Amino acid sequence: MSKEDAATDELRSGAPPVNPKRWVALAFIALAQLMVIIDVTIVNIALPSAAKSFDVSDSGKQWVLTAYTLAFGSLLLMGGRIADYMGRKRTFLIGLSGFAVASALGGAAQSFGLLLAARALQGGFGALLAPAALSLLAVLFTDAKERAKAFGIFGAIAGGGSALGLVLGGALTEYLDWRWCFYVNVPVALVAGTGAYMVLTETRAAGRARFDLPGLALATSGLFAIVYALSEAESKGWGSALIVGLLIGGAALLAAFVYVETRVDGPLLPLRVVLNRTRGGAYTAIGLAVIGMFGLFLFLTFYLQVVKGYSPVRAGCAFLPMSVGVVIAGAGITPRLITKVPPRMLVVPGLLLSSVAMFMLSRMDVDTGFWTWIMPSEVLVGIGAGLVMSSAMNYATHGVAPHEAGIASAMANTSQQVGGSIGIALLSTISTSAKADYLKSHPPTTPRGVHEGLVHGYTTATMYAGFMLLGAALLVGLIMNTPRPKQQAEEPGTGATPDAERSAAASPALHVG
Repeated sequence: MSKEDAATDELRSGAPPVNPKRWVALAFIALAQLMVIIDVTIVNIALPSAAKSFDVSDSGKQWVLTAYTLAFGSLLLMGGRIADYMGRKRTFLIGLSGFAVASALGGAAQSFGLLLAARALQGGFGALLAPAALSLLAVLFTDAKERAKAFGIFGAIAGGGSALGLVLGGALTEYLDWRWCFYVNVPVALVAGTGAYMVLTETRAAGRARFDLPGLALATSGLFAIVYALSEAESKGWGSALIVGLLIGGAALLAAFVYVETRVDGPLLPLRVVLNRTRGGAYTAIGLAVIGMFGLFLFLTFYLQVVKGYSPVRAGCAFLPMSVGVVIAGAGITPRLITKVPPRMLVVPGLLLSSVAMFMLSRMDVDTGFWTWIMPSEVLVGIGAGLVMSSAMNYATHGVAPHEAGIASAMANTSQQVGGSIGIALLSTISTSAKADYLKSHPPTTPRGVHEGLVHGYTTATMYAGFMLLGAALLVGLIMNTPRPKQQAEEPGTGATPDAERSAAASPALHVG
């Protein structure tokens, strides 16, 4: 019997071989994930300078963000399925290489059209990279305690990487050039890709790749319509015919997708993946938690730079306390507790802490001090995000059969992407409307009066974000009824629950090669 056949038989028996280099592999996977997370906010910092270089209007420059969001958000489910059947290592390396090439193309772009094309390519390859990274962790770490540590680190990166992107983007833009916000991805991808190639082994579902083409078309077009509508809602207005039509059309396409998935033999998204209360609660927590986080980044960045007069570098560094909070909770607290308490005992308090921070920030005014009020609020948000993201990322692939790890991972990333899009669009609309109403009733006569109107808009939106997070805590508390890990009917060493075993019994085995 060949070494490959022995490994496959071992996996079929429910005891996957342990990769002795799994912790080294985690470092390279985490580095790639950090690159993707950072890229979202690092481009936000570079955007004003890039728009100036190409003489692009404010409405036009938003397409630098929208091009990435559309490609990434609409292709994630397909990327997850490709990872499962074409090989997670292969998909990870292709996504990483493509992301690096697209980044180099964006940095070298001599026209705005080429920059948009590069951003769309980044999004497309990111949709391969992100679910492959998370599913690799799901199959690398099957021991409960090791899995808790690994996903704690991964979740901390998912929660705190955006703040690091603000710091790095501010420094590169201020001291070098906006193009380096793209070029910096190239050496990072080279290191991560070289290391991953050397230490990872290939895993994939055995047999021929099965792609649900009707489901793929419906899911991709539905997500595209919704993400595009959310991206354009602030500029075009929620009541515009285009936005309403896209939202209704997108919802109809996704409803048709759900119907098709119940009828086809090899569905793109087996509904058992999302209907399981543990995983469903995890996806809900991720999607709703990022509403508050994205609101914080959006409004606090403007507040610090426009109202307080911070430079880009100083404004980026001002977010470091939040990153510290994420690391403390995500990599320190959560791994110690996640094997001892039910998941909602971590996720719900995390959402509540984040909501308290939002309510604190809703009390800001023009003269609010950073160290006395803003910094403590950031630390609370960071701790809350660390508890939520590390726990939810762990349970997002909880109990799935190995051949479905990619699609379960893609759902986690889709929840994060769609939640972020909703957060930015909805909270921006609330902020803009509140600011307009304030300035109408308090006509400004000085620059301070204008700033007071801006702050009123920001604080109104953060108050709504606080209520959203409160509602999220209640909803997740009701959905995620999973007991303590030791009470679950798990097979030792695999993390598999009866749900996974039933799925695996009728599904292809995992193939190692």
